[in-house]
Amino acid sequence: MAIYKLLLPKMGESVSEATLTNWLKQVGDPINEDDAVVEIATDKVDSEVPSPVSGILKERLFDENQVVQVGEVIALIEIEGEGEAEETAATAAPESPAEPAQEAQPVEVDFQTEEVEEEQIPGLDQVATAQYSEKAEATEPIHQGIRFYSPLVRNIAQHEGISQKELDAIVGTGAEGRVTKEDVLNYIQDRKGSVAKSEPSAVKEPVASTPVAASQPSKPASSPAQVLSSTGNEEIIEMDRMRRLIADHMVHSVQTSPHVFSVVEADVTNLVNWRNKVKDSYKKREGENITFTPLIIEAIGKAIKDFPMVNVSVDGYNIIRKKNINVGMAAALPSGNLIVPVIKNVDQLSLVGISRAVNDLAVRSRANKLKPDDTQGGTFTFTNIGAFGNIFGMPIINQPQAAILAVGTIKKKPAVLETEHGDVIAIRHMMYISMSYDHRVIDGALGGSFIRRVADYLENWDAERVV
Repeated sequence: MAIYKLLLPKMGESVSEATLTNWLKQVGDPINEDDAVVEIATDKVDSEVPSPVSGILKERLFDENQVVQVGEVIALIEIEGEGEAEETAATAAPESPAEPAQEAQPVEVDFQTEEVEEEQIPGLDQVATAQYSEKAEATEPIHQGIRFYSPLVRNIAQHEGISQKELDAIVGTGAEGRVTKEDVLNYIQDRKGSVAKSEPSAVKEPVASTPVAASQPSKPASSPAQVLSSTGNEEIIEMDRMRRLIADHMVHSVQTSPHVFSVVEADVTNLVNWRNKVKDSYKKREGENITFTPLIIEAIGKAIKDFPMVNVSVDGYNIIRKKNINVGMAAALPSGNLIVPVIKNVDQLSLVGISRAVNDLAVRSRANKLKPDDTQGGTFTFTNIGAFGNIFGMPIINQPQAAILAVGTIKKKPAVLETEHGDVIAIRHMMYISMSYDHRVIDGALGGSFIRRVADYLENWDAERVV
């Protein structure tokens, strides 16, 4: 018999480590080729590590909740063959397999109106992503001070003003005493609690109604949401790993950006009628649905080209204008948590290309098949408030971006139309579009003009367009 070394595969350009959250195979279990061996979590997505070989699991080299570097051996698998273990070990990390497009069933991702049979955008909702990870772009581990720190840990420390001395003093729970993300987040919350106790008279301004994970006891990152206690009429439920990240990210965003909001109402009758006309032939030709989502994302891309100063982020007193137009769409995971997969270079894609990207990301989001790169590099975010029949909402900015646009449900409403024979009242398909933006860099004139331009592109949709 020979030994195969199962490595932690490469998961993206800026991902250098992952947490082993759940071993799916026990020592001695048989493993078939492509069987999932262990579940892992990065700061963006959860996924599985499959085995490229068949055999018997001989040894697990890491425990659950330990952080592992990309390329490290995580398990030994006994396989058929001759020779020493070193001679038969894998020489490269297997890539995380992407779900073949032909195996994924098309998902209808669209809007629901109360009066017409229009499809909803299932899974698109309020944006939330893991805090801090957008700027942790280094692909190599960082060594500074007296021990090792990952790019994410270093970035969190920088955001929260943790000095090198403080960082070096944090007790690490990772491999070889390494400081993990959870260690830093717990330290931050403990520090805030200490400040609050030492300054009881200090006036604190509310920044968000979202509960912070620090109010719950610290648990391993992979612990699922569970009931901690139940007494009388109340139940205390622990946040799972992703919900804690979402909570922190939302609070951080409100603390960072002064939010300003603008709303317009768009007459999307031409858009609705055009889609109704082409959707059957499109599905027959392309094998998947064309929904309203890619139509709106295309309009956002065009408007960003017209107003590039919306496609920015802030670094101190510097404005960073992004040349790429990468639009994230907020999507719900099977767990009920939220994630923001990103459609890259929207302005360079055809409508068919955008539609394929939307459907692909929606399918893989629901199947927990997203890769870390799928959620990185966003420069602007789109979210659907109409998924639950809401007419409009005021979403929280997805840091470090400067704006997020939301759309409400499409409803038939009476509207006044100007014609050559005078004003008339007609039934039209109407939709509210709202946008939250960072008032440090986007003023009302720019924000209002941008959102109006998005509405103009949707209202003036070419009814004879061929797709």
